Amino acid sequence: MIRAFLTTLALALPAAADQPLTGAEFEAYVTGKTLYFGQNGEAYGVEQYLPGREVVWSFLDGECREGRWYEAGEQICFVYEDNPVPQCWSFYRTGEGTLRAVFENDPASSSLYEARRDEDPMICPGPDVGV
Repeated sequence: MIRAFLTTLALALPAAADQPLTGAEFEAYVTGKTLYFGQNGEAYGVEQYLPGREVVWSFLDGECREGRWYEAGEQICFVYEDNPVPQCWSFYRTGEGTLRAVFENDPASSSLYEARRDEDPMICPGPDVGV
């Protein structure tokens, strides 16, 4: 009986891990954090998740874009001040407890992964800063 229960549990776990996070799950995981994302072993970008589903994104170039996110079905969509076209993603928890993100506007593109999580705010000096 215990063996049957463990087998059933083992079969159910991968399926649950393959389900995208809901908006509530995503919000609970990211709010108040700054997440650094990577792609193919390279740094990709960083996003700070503020209360009220507000965000600040940067491609790590010192330029930041403010925006917001919302849930659309099983996807998390972002709109930014410089681009009103929704950028929709599916977010999944990995076995390590981090996030994996699939860009649903182009599912054939590589997915991003959470490379680092921080509670410090982003630094956004802006372009052309200097003497």
